[in-house]
Amino acid sequence: MPLIPVKTPKVIKSIFPNYVWNIDTTEKVIYLTFDDGPTPQITNWILNILNQYNAKATFFCIGANVEKYPDVFQGILNENHRVGNHTQHHIKGWKTKNKAYIKNVEKAQKVFELNLQNSELRIQNLFRPPYGKITFKQGKTLMALGYKIIMWDVLSFDWDKSITQERCFNNVTSKAKPGSIVVFHDSVKASKHMMYTLPKVLEHFSKKGYSFKALEF
Repeated sequence: MPLIPVKTPKVIKSIFPNYVWNIDTTEKVIYLTFDDGPTPQITNWILNILNQYNAKATFFCIGANVEKYPDVFQGILNENHRVGNHTQHHIKGWKTKNKAYIKNVEKAQKVFELNLQNSELRIQNLFRPPYGKITFKQGKTLMALGYKIIMWDVLSFDWDKSITQERCFNNVTSKAKPGSIVVFHDSVKASKHMMYTLPKVLEHFSKKGYSFKALEF
């Protein structure tokens, strides 16, 4: 198991108080998020499962993938889910100079806007840094440009092949609570664990009276 915690510690949240880690609420709501798509078949499969539970989610898309699969991206919008920016090329902030990083984010944002087509939705300036790696300067610059940086409260670890599918499921069900922002991935790498875990998570929390909403500010 990696050293990264499933549940984000309060001390980390306190160091970056201007980032969104969870939604402060007592309402039984969980905010599912999906990173790294859109991906043919996988993203569409997720949309179908979410629809079965009347669940809404937020998809943090890679700009290059939106360019490759605009129809899949449009499918997300058609189902009234939200989309956020995950950079154009899934780059690591810690290894990228500030100017180049911001340019990559802005490139992705332009791709999203060009692919809105006839959707009634408008792209919010939601941003999640790939790998969760972003420098203070990059974060400050993006926030000055109007972006809201969305992190997470719970990681499913669906991409981690060293854990079992049951562990992936337990990561979410044991740690998520009202207002939690949970991370899944609509990627090929994460698909096996995600496809096992997501329906079970939806069923588990639905039975407990939870609903699933997209992030909106």
